Amino acid sequence: VQLQASGGGLVQPGGSLRLSCAASGYTFDYYSIAWFRQAPGKEREGVSCISGSDESIDYADSVKGRFTISRDNAKRTVYLQMNSLKPEDTAVYYCATDVARTCNHYYTFKYRGQGTLVTVSS
Repeated sequence: VQLQASGGGLVQPGGSLRLSCAASGYTFDYYSIAWFRQAPGKEREGVSCISGSDESIDYADSVKGRFTISRDNAKRTVYLQMNSLKPEDTAVYYCATDVARTCNHYYTFKYRGQGTLVTVSS
């Protein structure tokens, strides 16, 4: 399993970014995939997950209404559209997957990729 996130950068508060995570080495469209983030000195946080079974979606309360997860199975890519960004969204974002068809326990997904840094600052 290989996962590679991209799309991070520096953005002002209130701005937007779209992250991408390209996947390879497994049956992408069958399994769930999630976004996580980790800020310096903080615990890893699950941000969002999209299932492989019915594309149902979970969001952390901290990003609901601002972030949107989606997947393009033909491109083997999952996206995270981030709007109304806040300084507290600053973190390394990465995607993760596992042998799971739902998002019930996505915080346990063990196959992680390289992250991409998002910095929200004026």
